Amino acid sequence: MDTPTNPKGRGTPAGPRPGARPQHALDLAGVTRRYSQGAAALEILRGVDLAISHGQSVALVAPSGSGKSTLLHIAGLLEHSDAGEVFIDGTPTARLPDAERTRIRRLHVGFIYQFHHLLPEFSALENVAMPQMIRGLSRPMAEKRARELLSYLGLAARLTHRPSELSGGEQQRVAIARALANAPRLLLADEPTGNLDPKTSDHVFGALTELVRATGVAALIATHNLELASRMDRRVTLREGKVVELA
Repeated sequence: MDTPTNPKGRGTPAGPRPGARPQHALDLAGVTRRYSQGAAALEILRGVDLAISHGQSVALVAPSGSGKSTLLHIAGLLEHSDAGEVFIDGTPTARLPDAERTRIRRLHVGFIYQFHHLLPEFSALENVAMPQMIRGLSRPMAEKRARELLSYLGLAARLTHRPSELSGGEQQRVAIARALANAPRLLLADEPTGNLDPKTSDHVFGALTELVRATGVAALIATHNLELASRMDRRVTLREGKVVELA
């Protein structure tokens, strides 16, 4: 099976800025996040350090309420940290204006959630092609890459089906293809198979990890499933607000 091609030169960063650390797709350095709880401050992340290289998959295994979603939101520039730095493909982002953070997120970060959030009125092919067209790719080129990704994920016969005509596992595979459509440097997933039965979850997770390796994207995937996590390159957890490597 052929590896899906990148959209014509897109997804390649313009080059590191001053102060860049280009050896990692994601580099969290001393990231802290706290929330106000009445008169007190609840510290969720306490100086988190985490580096993920290009082509590396990392499982984030931690209980609910430990800060997994907060960590993913900060890594994906959806939320600001209170202290520390977030490098995306070597570019420091903590002090960038919101418009520039949005640009980096749009160009270089892909997201997968527990629920697929596909647009119900569009086909699988259109759901995957649309982010590329919004970014400026022509419709024929966008549909070509969408077809490649969906075929790679075993959905060649389902291209014209709308989400309501797909099974839960098929919907999530379309969501995976959509997240990778613009050839991001970093993929962030929050319990991407948590809404699926064990057999379907196993199949979808296998497709996800295979595509991560094929495309060379760096992936941070939060999951409660230790068996699925064991298939990834590294496993980490959150303890007392810090990232700890697991064996």
